[in-house]
Amino acid sequence: MKEKKMGAKLLRFNWKGTYHRNSFILILFIASIPGLITGLGIYLFAIGQVEEQLMQQHNSQINERAQNIDEVFSDIEYSTSRLAFESRFGESLKQLDFVRQFKETNDISKTLLLQQGSHPLIKEVELYVNLEKPIVINSGYNVLSNEINEVYLELLENNENMSWEVYQNPQANRKSASTLAFVQNIPVTSKDPFGYIITEINKNKAVELLKTLTPYEKGATFILNEKNQILLSSNSTNDPSIIDELKEEIVNQDENKGTFQFKYDNKMYSISYGHFKRIDSQWTYVSAAPITSITAPLVFTSRLILIISASALVLALIMSWFASNRIYSPINGLLKKLLGEEAEGIKKSKKHEFLVIEEQWSKLNQKSNMLRDRLSEQVGEIKQSFILQLIQGYFYGYHEDNLRKRMENYGWEVQNQSFIALEIQLTGVREDSNDGLSTNDESLVAFVTANIMDEVAQELFEQYNLIKVSDLSVEMLIIYPEKSSIKADLRHFANVVTEAVNQILKMQVTITISDSTEKIKEIPYLFEEVRKRKRFRMFENINQIIDLQEDKKMDVQAFQYPFTKEKEIIQAIRMGQIDEVEELISQFIEELTKNETNEINIKYGAIQLYSSIQHEILHSGFHPHDLFKEKNMYEELSKIPDKNRIIKWFIDEVVSPYINQLEGRMNIELKRVIEKVTMIINENYMFDISLESCADEIGTSPYSLSKSFKQIVGINFIDYLTELRMEKAKEMLQNSDMQINLIAEKVGYRQSYFNRIFKKQIGVTPSQYRKLNQEKSQIG
Repeated sequence: MKEKKMGAKLLRFNWKGTYHRNSFILILFIASIPGLITGLGIYLFAIGQVEEQLMQQHNSQINERAQNIDEVFSDIEYSTSRLAFESRFGESLKQLDFVRQFKETNDISKTLLLQQGSHPLIKEVELYVNLEKPIVINSGYNVLSNEINEVYLELLENNENMSWEVYQNPQANRKSASTLAFVQNIPVTSKDPFGYIITEINKNKAVELLKTLTPYEKGATFILNEKNQILLSSNSTNDPSIIDELKEEIVNQDENKGTFQFKYDNKMYSISYGHFKRIDSQWTYVSAAPITSITAPLVFTSRLILIISASALVLALIMSWFASNRIYSPINGLLKKLLGEEAEGIKKSKKHEFLVIEEQWSKLNQKSNMLRDRLSEQVGEIKQSFILQLIQGYFYGYHEDNLRKRMENYGWEVQNQSFIALEIQLTGVREDSNDGLSTNDESLVAFVTANIMDEVAQELFEQYNLIKVSDLSVEMLIIYPEKSSIKADLRHFANVVTEAVNQILKMQVTITISDSTEKIKEIPYLFEEVRKRKRFRMFENINQIIDLQEDKKMDVQAFQYPFTKEKEIIQAIRMGQIDEVEELISQFIEELTKNETNEINIKYGAIQLYSSIQHEILHSGFHPHDLFKEKNMYEELSKIPDKNRIIKWFIDEVVSPYINQLEGRMNIELKRVIEKVTMIINENYMFDISLESCADEIGTSPYSLSKSFKQIVGINFIDYLTELRMEKAKEMLQNSDMQINLIAEKVGYRQSYFNRIFKKQIGVTPSQYRKLNQEKSQIG
């Protein structure tokens, strides 16, 4: 007896999975055919009881699923009513200017979209407001025509405070199918509502939910309202008229809830019906399932009975066990490949292996489709992000071939192509304008300009990309075959866009066109040159075209602001060198007052310096309002009468409080390391110095040094080295007659590269810079 129990336990323990067990049972059944005779007798006695239990289980299942559907619709009623109670959907909507108060309108739209995404059954949530110009807000803002408004208005007049309606969106295609919608008047507490929130149900998902009331392949379900109108229906039978027949039968029923059998087309159906109590009415649900589908499990039961009573059980067990192991072997291998370590857990569970494989396959397929759809949707954003990073110089360290391959992967054709940068700057906007656009419309103006550029560019250029829409300017990258001439197209583009902006926006345009290049790595320099050259436009409010391929001259203004000293001051503040900051500010004021005796110009220069320091304070994470204890620093600075007190004010009131706060937070050891690196750069800038060599010298990695250098100094290692070399080169160009090739060697460059980098950084070539400074000295 003990040995039998241990054997049974061992068999149960060694099951490898549900499929393994089922295959064993099937083989055992085949090997035990003689036992079917005995099992048949048992089956005849047991079938009636099993059928009754299955019917009870079916009715219980229908009731549970009906309750679930009831809860789903209750959730939608509750969430929509709660949304309507928010203050923004009260009486204040009557006074809201939806066009001028665009931010509030956008917030309302976001709230509706949030409500729309709060439940998978919701297709769309709309806000209808019956104003002088009736509007509907959903994902956007829409002013309604009289014809469409009559449909919305009729719903408002006929509707109670809240109700379910059979609804067809007036703004959609007239042929679109109607669906259910929950309508909530607003304001909620008002006796005279002027609008409503309508929550439109996704009919397809609602029908899928309704199908759960018929958990079989064939059957019919539907929902009636109090007027016995069919709100939703699902019919998987072969006869579409069964729902009408059932409707008449249900209307004649006296009970509110129950089950009965219904014969239709020579088939017997089990009918279950009941009621949903809705917020404004009562619905009736009806589920019809074929009796044959409910009793289908009896076939499996009969097989079990026959297997249990099979003769020659011992021999059948041995043969079946051996055969099932051989059959299960490939299934086991497939499970391990699909699930890995999780396969062992599945084997111990009661899930069928083929169902697990099917579920896993469906999940993988669904993920694959989802990722493919996401990738398709985000290709535009990825391309835009790549271009933004490219023109900002983030790909400086990438090889040209690598950049070309990446652009080709994003869909651009870059082989044998040239690149041109173009920027459009709008002028003529006023602070407050009744007959034109004002500063409050800057984002709208830039958006409209970008649309104009896009429409014109589609007709002229095969490849282009709008880079930025902000501060009344739009940048554009144009890609064209390198051996073709694009000058005429660029001129035509500039003229058409200028004329369109003049007519539509009543504003003027400054268009700056760069040189062309065949190298992707030089694209950031094109945009940098465009931005620099734009600053030399005529300040009058007129249309201008600046073509860098033709206009190489740059205006030199008489007044010289000491930008170099400003950079040194900011750098010293970053390093926390208070004594050096005081000396540099003194030099800054001396340079500022060297050629200027007018007080207002001196004050403007000092205010500009304070603004730059304030920008550095904000960039480091401090707020000037808290740092300076709510004092009006600009007012204090404007009242200081002499330059010595200005210097003292900068040190005592601005720099010292900031450095004290900064040093409390900054890692002192890290600052010392960076000071050592800057010392190495200042001592060896004339040689071939690199981030890697400096990292080796101080005993750290290039990545750590680069990150720390940017954190402490505020700019990248290579930018700091380049600025230092340019300052040294400018000093030698101003103060000596040394040949330019010798100056290039003394600052660590070859002459050809020195000329290019000098023009990129300063705006003119070294020889032009020397000539300009000589002319200025002669004039002085």
